Amino acid sequence: MSIFPVLSQQKLLQRLAHPQRKIRMVLDTDTYNEIDDQFAVIYAMKSPESMTVEAFYAAPFFNDLSTGPKDGMEKSYDELKRIASIVPEMEGVPIYRGSESYLLEAGAPVESEAARNLVERAMAAPDDDPLYVVAIGAITNVASAILMEPRIIEKIVVVWLGGHALHWRDTTEFNLAQDLHASRTILDSGVPLVLIPCGGVASHLSTTLSEINDYVRETGPIGEYLYETFKNCHPNHFGYSRVIWDISTIAFLNNEEWTPSTLVHSPVLSSDFRWSVDRNRHFIRCVEHIHRDSVFKDLFRKLDSNIN
Repeated sequence: MSIFPVLSQQKLLQRLAHPQRKIRMVLDTDTYNEIDDQFAVIYAMKSPESMTVEAFYAAPFFNDLSTGPKDGMEKSYDELKRIASIVPEMEGVPIYRGSESYLLEAGAPVESEAARNLVERAMAAPDDDPLYVVAIGAITNVASAILMEPRIIEKIVVVWLGGHALHWRDTTEFNLAQDLHASRTILDSGVPLVLIPCGGVASHLSTTLSEINDYVRETGPIGEYLYETFKNCHPNHFGYSRVIWDISTIAFLNNEEWTPSTLVHSPVLSSDFRWSVDRNRHFIRCVEHIHRDSVFKDLFRKLDSNIN
């Protein structure tokens, strides 16, 4: 069983504060699973004033778009390569394959290029300049890296889109529920964690094909790619909107005022995917709300400098 280092209360709270500066980050993404990851990848690359993306990690996923976690990871890897071919800012940024399965049991990491690279990159980070690990899929790669080398807890801050709001009746959400052992590892390990819930928080980030057509489509190859991706996600866009969940993580790093948050004790995750509270546990930061219009205005302006 892994023994995790315990950060002092002072250091933990420092890491949980908004960085208020440009940060170094890696982005862990199940890019082929949905249409929101693509927006998040591009939003991150278009936010150089706030972040430097050092690497991308392909995360596993399993739904009707894949035959299993390995296939989902490989499709996400291929989608990242596809995005890199149309986003000039991604040139030279490495892309790593992630886990081919979920954690089979508690405390048992899954070896992968992504997990090994995260350990190496995190351990090289200066003590006063932690690496931000932005995760927008199942948290398997990140949990595996922590289990492989627990000392990275002292070197990283995790920003994860996972679960539902803490007051919801359950937290059976795709990112969190795919890998119970990995999700518990992140919540239990004491790693500095900014949690952005899906239902009740990121669910505010809804948009329509009409809006994407007006403000994204004509911004060049990137805009056309995002427009086509959005258009193809549903057969009929009459009265239809779609949540672009994953840009919430990038929005948090761009401007904390768009993503109001608070410190809470890390919730306990039950085996039937419910939250409970133990006030003896360490703190995490939990986003409570997202100002939808501010986030989309920022994204649209970064895609098209002619938008005022």
